[in-house]
Amino acid sequence: MRVISLVGARPQFVKVAVICRAVAKYDNIDHLIIHTGQHYDVRMSDVFFEQLEITPPKYNLEVGSGSHGEQTGEMIKRLEPVLITERPDWLLLYGDTNSTLAGAVVGAKINLRMAHVEAGLRSFNRRMPEEVNRVVADHLAERLFCPTATAVDNLER
Repeated sequence: MRVISLVGARPQFVKVAVICRAVAKYDNIDHLIIHTGQHYDVRMSDVFFEQLEITPPKYNLEVGSGSHGEQTGEMIKRLEPVLITERPDWLLLYGDTNSTLAGAVVGAKINLRMAHVEAGLRSFNRRMPEEVNRVVADHLAERLFCPTATAVDNLER
């Protein structure tokens, strides 16, 4: 089974470290990481991969900074051909970043099975870009991994 984790920001690096350790125990899981480059400074990304002993990303999309629309659009543009080439069995999305949103949109458009780690978290403030990212990812993902009972309740509403 081929699994791709899509990350781009510090909180996602911490979460993917746990997944990397877990899947390393199984010979039948081919896990690779795609880094969008949302956090592009060495101190904000590379150092985390080293310190957390995470397998380096196979791809770095090197998107960098920009407005929410520019950044997300560029991620979608660069991510789609990679996912078409790699064709994973599962795409893992983490949290509520622009990387999460871009992955959810591309995954849905090319019909990938997706799982969202940290699903169901809500601020209930649609003016927050992160809230939009969360809600869209939850709606498009097939599997939702909730960190709390409240998150489960939010999804059941």
